[in-house]
Amino acid sequence: MFHKEGFRIITITFLAVAAVVISADHYISSLWMSKGIQIVALVFLILVLQFFRNPKRTALESETQIIAPADGKIVIIKEVNEPEYFQDKRLQVSIFMSPLNVHVTRYPATGEIKFSKYHPGKYLVAWHPKSSELNERTTIVIEHQTYGSILYRQIAGAVARRIVNYAKVGDKAIQGHDAGFIKFGSRIDLFLPLGTPLSVGLNERVKGGITIISSS
Repeated sequence: MFHKEGFRIITITFLAVAAVVISADHYISSLWMSKGIQIVALVFLILVLQFFRNPKRTALESETQIIAPADGKIVIIKEVNEPEYFQDKRLQVSIFMSPLNVHVTRYPATGEIKFSKYHPGKYLVAWHPKSSELNERTTIVIEHQTYGSILYRQIAGAVARRIVNYAKVGDKAIQGHDAGFIKFGSRIDLFLPLGTPLSVGLNERVKGGITIISSS
């Protein structure tokens, strides 16, 4: 199953790869070179298909838990000043997504969407300390019954060139449901109230919609 944001790219890639495979057979006399080009083209198609996969998952829905908004690796856990919305200290939990991860963004909690804003910006590598402030990004705030205001931020990386965000102010976010997509490498930052108990640790790998970030 593939994410709808990838349908156009998958179609174009498939047609281009098909043209390369057919052309290699007709116009390249060397068998080894022809097969080599065809193999490279097919591998490229497989990578594109793999990137846009959207595995069906039975997402957790709980009023007392926050779940991972994306697949990847926990690269930051620290108290920071969040200047855009809260303008005070929050607990930041950041998930880095490599090009091999599923890139679907899922709502980390159920609640009303209070804030949703897109910021154009740079394309620093996603693990850069300043990427949360300088890169292309979106900021979304969900008002949660137990945790209060929860902020998550989609951040483009050095390769990612488009962020898709479905969250609109006034809508209801449903925990684990599709909230958007980041194309080709990226990061998700969660900003939680200070003192929030965490169920994950640094360098831990998480699955969007499945892994519990916090349980109160």
